[in-house]
Amino acid sequence: MHLKRRTLALALPATLAVLMGTAPATPATPVSGPADAGTVRHGPRPTIVLVHGAFADASGWSGTIRRLQRAGYPVLAPANPLRGLAADTTYLRGVLAAVDGPVVLVGHSYGGAVISGAAAGDSRVKALVYIAAFAPDKGESAAQLAARFPGSTLGDAVNPRSYPLPGGGTGTELVIEQTKFHEQFAADVPAADAAVMAATQRPVTAAALEERAGEAAWKTIPSWALIATADKNIPAAAERWMARRAGSHITEVDASHAVAVSRPAAVAEVILDAARATR
Repeated sequence: MHLKRRTLALALPATLAVLMGTAPATPATPVSGPADAGTVRHGPRPTIVLVHGAFADASGWSGTIRRLQRAGYPVLAPANPLRGLAADTTYLRGVLAAVDGPVVLVGHSYGGAVISGAAAGDSRVKALVYIAAFAPDKGESAAQLAARFPGSTLGDAVNPRSYPLPGGGTGTELVIEQTKFHEQFAADVPAADAAVMAATQRPVTAAALEERAGEAAWKTIPSWALIATADKNIPAAAERWMARRAGSHITEVDASHAVAVSRPAAVAEVILDAARATR
C-alpha cells in the first residue's frame, strides 16, 4: 500500500419505514461483464479502497481483504464515520488524498452513496464497485431509494437513540436490535459470527440516510455491481435498478446484506474484475 499518511420511535416512523440496511454452494451469477475482460493491460496495480456501510465496520471486509492481498493488490479499509453523507464523503476524500496512484473504490450498502460522492472529480479513481449498495443520483437519498421497491424489513428491526451533538443539542442515530440482527442483516452468516457483528455494529445517523446526494461519479467512472438477491435491508430490486441505471457490470449472488462476510470469494472476484479492467 502506498500511503502519503441508538424514547424516539414516535419521531421517526417515516424514516424507519424506509430505511436501508451461508449459501456457499450457490454460485455467483454474472449478469453482465466487461466487454474487454480478455484484454491484456499494462499499468500499476490500483489500491483497492473498501468502504463499509451502516450497522457494520471495516472488519466485515476481512475475508475479501485476504483474497485481494493474495492477488497482489494493496488494500485500505478505512472506518466510515456514518455521521452524515456530505461529512462522510469529505472524510473519504481525505483518505483518498493519502493514497498514491490509481484507485478502485468499493462501497457496501450506505458506503455506496459515500463512494459515489467522493470519487466525483477524482481522476485517480478508475473504477467503482457497489456491493449490495446504494448508487444515488444527485438529489436522491438512501432512504428514498430503499423505499422505491418493496421488500426491506429493516424498519422493524432498528431502534433510534439520541446522542449529543458537538455544538449542543442532540441527534438521532440508529442501531439494529441485537436479537434481530442475524435474521435481518446476516441470515447466511453463522449465528455466533452474526452475534459478534451485532455487538460491534456502528450506528448510523438518521440524517445520513435522509441526506440528498451530490454529484454521482458513476456517470463518468466505469462501475461494477454485486446484487445480493436475499438482501433484507436494501431490496434486491432496488440494487438491480440502480446498477442498470449506472450501466454497471452486474453479478447476482444468493446472499444476505452481509454478502462480504458470507460470500467473500464472490465479492473479491467482482472487485478483481474491476481492478483488472483498469490496467
